[in-house]
Amino acid sequence: MEVQETKVKDLTIEQFKNLIRETVLNTLESYLVDQDEDLTIKEDVKQQLLAIQQRRKTRQTSLSATEVYDKLGIKD
Repeated sequence: MEVQETKVKDLTIEQFKNLIRETVLNTLESYLVDQDEDLTIKEDVKQQLLAIQQRRKTRQTSLSATEVYDKLGIKD
């Protein structure tokens, strides 16, 4: 039985969104969970994700320069 590959250009917008959503979730899972050790998300990663979620709720989609400096350990 031959499997026909679908091209991105042939996807509907909803199919494309679902593809991206699934890809992101799979990628996050690979970073956050160690299947061999049955470990869950690291606390620092969890806090970063919660901060992103909070920024999205307040519609603050980008970091301020001060936040970037702090994250990179750069002093003014």
